[in-house]
Amino acid sequence: MLVLHHHPLSAPSRFVRLVLAEYGEEVTFNEVPPLIRSEALLMLNPSGTLPVLVEDGGTVIAEAPVIAEYLAETRGARFGEDSLMPATAVERAETRRLVHWFSNKMHNEATRHLVTELALKRITPPAEGGGAPDSVAIRAARANIRTHVQYISYLAERRDWLAGREMSLADLAAAAEISCVDYLGEVPWEKDEDAAKTWYARVKSRLSFRPLLADRIKGVVPAPHYGDLDF
Repeated sequence: MLVLHHHPLSAPSRFVRLVLAEYGEEVTFNEVPPLIRSEALLMLNPSGTLPVLVEDGGTVIAEAPVIAEYLAETRGARFGEDSLMPATAVERAETRRLVHWFSNKMHNEATRHLVTELALKRITPPAEGGGAPDSVAIRAARANIRTHVQYISYLAERRDWLAGREMSLADLAAAAEISCVDYLGEVPWEKDEDAAKTWYARVKSRLSFRPLLADRIKGVVPAPHYGDLDF
């Protein structure tokens, strides 16, 4: 059986969990504290980052976008057009661009800071990187998340899904980032971003999303609307 080394509030981990669930894969989950140095994790992935996927035969695949495409290639063929990667080269290029945007730009400008400062530092011992939140980082991330929600609205107003006609890895990458911030109640769901909210509700209502909505992190209470499909 597949093994996924992850953390429930790691957006890259959630991205891979969504892909695995869309393909109906059975997985054993190994939770790894994200701020604490793990020699075992470093042995699997020299960058020390989550998630890491280990195949039955011991093959190790690291980094969320790489894992996602690996699963699309090895599992997606069973689903034909529902492989989460579009059929044409142009559409695949746009999907990859957006996966990179959400998994790198949005993650590093907003999600990572909000999750670290508002949640992970609270549940991590000071000697391992925990402690008081950085208010400067929080202010910057709150400004940046607003920009990224606006971009999601821009895409959702012009396309059936973020990358084009069909749901793709781009939607799952974006939803994984949004879900972590939404757990903390930090997504600016405002009226002028109705397109983003409608898009997120569509993804949130999928069966693959249910395990994420059931996530609870000890010491970090989710926002009241977090698990609601109609929010």
